Amino acid sequence: MEMETPIPSSKQNPEMESPQTKQIFILSGQSNMAGRGGVTKHHKWDGVVPQECQPNPTTILRFSATRHWEAAREPLHSDIDTKKVCGVGPGMSFANAVRERVGVVGLVPCAVGGTAIKEWARGEHLYESMVMRAKESVKGGGEIRGLLWYQGESDTSHQHDAEAYQGNMEKLIRNVREDLGLPSLPIIQVAIASGDKKYIEKVREAQFKISLPNVVCIDAKGLPLKEDNLHLTTAAQVKLGHMLADAYLTNFAPPQILPPHP
Repeated sequence: MEMETPIPSSKQNPEMESPQTKQIFILSGQSNMAGRGGVTKHHKWDGVVPQECQPNPTTILRFSATRHWEAAREPLHSDIDTKKVCGVGPGMSFANAVRERVGVVGLVPCAVGGTAIKEWARGEHLYESMVMRAKESVKGGGEIRGLLWYQGESDTSHQHDAEAYQGNMEKLIRNVREDLGLPSLPIIQVAIASGDKKYIEKVREAQFKISLPNVVCIDAKGLPLKEDNLHLTTAAQVKLGHMLADAYLTNFAPPQILPPHP
């Protein structure tokens, strides 16, 4: 087993050398954020990486499970969501779409498939791990610019879970902002496209009703699903990444400074 290594400084790790500060984004939620694009019914990833998700070692980095920065590539969550096979998610498509505007993008994958919102409550392992990883990610330099959140499918089977969703999500947002010391941290959440028919609309309604400042909701409904009717296809994940990027650039990115005319 590989031993955990201390977080290297930029002098020790050439992949961290950059004249620009890393713009860090936390990727969290459940399987559609972790990515199942291209994972076959035989539980193998087909290895297909669309052009929009190609690596760019100098401008797109990921924070590994052992908490060091490395060049990001698909599958982004392979060492985080380890109990399932990961494939293409929205993270690389998002990063490629925003990097020209924001500079060096640092992705902090935290999503774990099959997890309900109550498992992301303060004090629970998943929540505490996400906060710890986010705090560690800035130690070598960088600024956390947003949390991208796609979760809720596991809360569609029982009425109580669906009815409690809005309150639980609002509490999560407040807790993350408080624990990271970022009271205005941008949150982009994805309204679910799949789940148990019994209460999916109840959860979607809760997602759209959240009206905290600096929280934006984009809708995954209508994006193509795989044969399991639960997970987004690779093409859908590419599209979702672009939707997340549009939401970030439109609502939260600093305005572009155009060079002066000669």
